Amino acid sequence: MLIAASLIGVALTLVLWNMYQMFIVLPTEDRSFLDRPPRGFALVWPLVRLGVYWSAPFLTKNYRHSTLKKLRRAGKDYTLGPEQFFAGKLAGAVFGLAFAALFGKMLDNYMPMLFMLLGIMGFFYPDLWLKETITKREKRLFRDLPFYLDIITLAVEAGTNLTSAFAYAAQKSPPSPLNDEIKRILRDVRAGKPRSTCLREFAERVQMPAIDNLVGSLIQAEKIGSSLGPILRAQAQQRRSERFTRAEKLAMEAPVKLLGPLVMFIFPTTFLVLGFIIIVKAVLAGVITFQPLVWALNWPG
Repeated sequence: MLIAASLIGVALTLVLWNMYQMFIVLPTEDRSFLDRPPRGFALVWPLVRLGVYWSAPFLTKNYRHSTLKKLRRAGKDYTLGPEQFFAGKLAGAVFGLAFAALFGKMLDNYMPMLFMLLGIMGFFYPDLWLKETITKREKRLFRDLPFYLDIITLAVEAGTNLTSAFAYAAQKSPPSPLNDEIKRILRDVRAGKPRSTCLREFAERVQMPAIDNLVGSLIQAEKIGSSLGPILRAQAQQRRSERFTRAEKLAMEAPVKLLGPLVMFIFPTTFLVLGFIIIVKAVLAGVITFQPLVWALNWPG
């Protein structure tokens, strides 16, 4: 027993030493110019760094490009890179397998299907989180765009140029995804980029038809030298009309979406309650003879 315990201790020591060596070889990371990672990634950041070091050489160029576009649409390209996002997926798979092992230990039954299912769920959970983040951000951008356009229109009509109007809108509006995008445009302009290039990059990051239409109109107005005030006012009115149209569409879709839960949950419960009352009345009236129910109804007497 003493020899077996010693061998187990040596094996655990070697495993811990190898894990320590795996973390030692990681290069130092400079995040002074980056934002803080999302909460889930921050909790497992050492595992993410380890996954980046060992998995980054195997990522294809297409995967990096497509993931970077999604991160830009979600506004997370200054917090995560494609390599770190993929490493987060690997960390999610590891946690899924660990949870499956813990669950199997509690049941005293290690099920291979459970390991496979939770591992796959942990691996693809960051994709679901990213998709949900993109959806929420696009809804917020679509909702806030008319308000920002009104502020920019008032500033332009008061005599300021478009860059100053953007700065005024970013200064006077509350924090939001659109506010962050406007501040990013201003940073790029101060860094020396042409304003039209900054606007095009803004449209490429967001990838929304409303933003594409707005950017195209502003760039075209700058080229031909027309007044920006009427164009911005028309864009604000158009975006507000689109928002009301979308709200009406969602209101009309609500009854259709409620039909599924209504048929699956509410109708069967209602029919069960009504059917029980009808059956009880029929048994008491002697129309239906169901002896166990008759005994149950007459039991107190």
